[in-house]
Amino acid sequence: MKVLSEERLINKSKPVLKWAGGKTQLLPELTSRIPNSFNKYIEPFFGGGALFFSLNPERAVLADLNLELVNFYNVLANSVDELISEVAQYPNDKEFFYAMRSKDVASLSSIEQAARTIYLNKTCFNGLYRVNKADGFNVPFGYYKNPVICRPNELRAASIALQGKIFVNEDYKTVLYKYAEEGDLVFLDPPYLPISEYADFKRYTKEQFYEEDHRELAEEVQRLHEIGCTVILTNSNHPLVHDLYSNFNIEIVSTKRHINCKGSKRVGEDVIVLALPKKRFNIRSLPDSLDPQVALYPPTRYMGAKGKLLPYIQDIVKHFESESVLDLFSGSGVVSYLFKTLGKRVVSNDYMAMNATMAVAMVENNKQTLSSVEIESLFKPSKDIDTFVQDTFPGLYFTDEENRLIDIVRANAKKLPNPHKRAIAMSGLIRACIKKRPRGIFTYTGHRYDDGRSDLKTSLRDHIVEAIRLINLAVFDNGKSNKARRGDSMSIRTKPDLVYMDPPYYTPHSDNEYVRRYHFVEGLACGWKDVEMQWHTQTKKFKSYPTPFSSRVGAEDAFDKLFKKFRGSILLVSYSSNSFPTREQIISLMAKYKQHVEVVDIDYKYSFGNQGYKKNDNHNEVKEYLFVGY
Repeated sequence: MKVLSEERLINKSKPVLKWAGGKTQLLPELTSRIPNSFNKYIEPFFGGGALFFSLNPERAVLADLNLELVNFYNVLANSVDELISEVAQYPNDKEFFYAMRSKDVASLSSIEQAARTIYLNKTCFNGLYRVNKADGFNVPFGYYKNPVICRPNELRAASIALQGKIFVNEDYKTVLYKYAEEGDLVFLDPPYLPISEYADFKRYTKEQFYEEDHRELAEEVQRLHEIGCTVILTNSNHPLVHDLYSNFNIEIVSTKRHINCKGSKRVGEDVIVLALPKKRFNIRSLPDSLDPQVALYPPTRYMGAKGKLLPYIQDIVKHFESESVLDLFSGSGVVSYLFKTLGKRVVSNDYMAMNATMAVAMVENNKQTLSSVEIESLFKPSKDIDTFVQDTFPGLYFTDEENRLIDIVRANAKKLPNPHKRAIAMSGLIRACIKKRPRGIFTYTGHRYDDGRSDLKTSLRDHIVEAIRLINLAVFDNGKSNKARRGDSMSIRTKPDLVYMDPPYYTPHSDNEYVRRYHFVEGLACGWKDVEMQWHTQTKKFKSYPTPFSSRVGAEDAFDKLFKKFRGSILLVSYSSNSFPTREQIISLMAKYKQHVEVVDIDYKYSFGNQGYKKNDNHNEVKEYLFVGY
């Protein structure tokens, strides 16, 4: 027989023992559930080891209560050539079989014991391992005409896979308590619940696994989940299994039973339980500091901006492997910008034109900035200027001179040749108008809330120049093709690794109509196209865009639809404790589509109050929730 080199054997390992209940036929199902990376592999009910040999992990802890089995694998790992020499002498002979079966194992050397194990396995009936009450092997001779008892290349390949691995003769609890740590992969293939003749053959030792043992095993799976292990468990399709592991993913798989004498009973159903590690978001302590680049994002007084939550969001995102991220309601854009600094491929979306414009300027844009000459060109008057602001909003928010300047800048911004440069110019104008406006909103006319801030004394032109300067500084290339879009959240077709949602909050204490607060700068961004002006109003606002988040029932239904749409992604949702749906309702909705839902509570104080200011009750000290579904 040709002996393969060690290099060629490394990736050829596979089970070397026939084993009742072995998992070879389940390998496609099992391997599809293996995480992309894990610290070490642990299998305390080893048996034939089909999954171990398929994965061939670098680090592994293996165990079995069958002492002869443990001895065999240790000899295989450390003395494979001696084992091959010994077992190669054994004939496929009935008398020799029974003589070997009757030998006192304790009287044999470890190599002779291992040779006996593989010999009996290859020549007994169907490769069963069954013992009597005296712990004696009692499976009869198999009467095979020409069984292959020794395959040297297969044994050497398995030996290479086993070398350097820990293999112990201990019960599963001891093994798991001693070795299991966060990040490990644990495969559990215990004796199945006895619902068929197959279970009577699946005895690894003379001890049986009873119902109470299965309940204890389920408790151990929960513990492993809590400490951060990935657990894959197989068992029969028994009601108790579904009851014990109802908190985890359970799938039924049809299998063939090769050891039943009756062909009609060789079809069965296994279940595969997948318990993913519980994410432990230890962010009640001080979160990790942000990349200095984040601090370059221009500050704003924008309603609902999430600047203070960025360290907590970053801490959670770092728990997951995610290349692409969708910021579904980007708002000010600061969270999209955070994702960009983390090296993600970002899609930033919002239904408002002003938000999409800022995202184009600083999230999608990787390289373009405005030169001093281009900035100066924004303020040059021309004859073809659209005077919509001067004609529509005289004396409402800004002076006549400022309204004229706004019309000039918006006209000249359109002439810039590059879409990213146009976005920078318009973002500078939008931010300048918000900074120049008392309280930063447009729900009232005049300047009755002038509190003497320096921003209100600074000229609008200087505000625009400064805003563009800050935006220029914020532009950087993260090496990814990022996108910014304006559109409805349900119209997106991308399938990102992670979706962040910070939708408008529905709360009885205030309104969530961003258009009502920012209609003037939203008009600047969209050119007042496709909007329904309400000319009769004092503020000359336009009708708010339709959004399901404007009512309690609508918000709950919208969450359900979004969770369903993005059920294949990691979900991260910001929401407030004084809003609806409630904390419990969002958990319930997310749990319909995600196996695990975690909630991080953060004490938070909003930068300004809401309509309760008249009663000296701002309702602005709340908890901000970060819901994580995975």
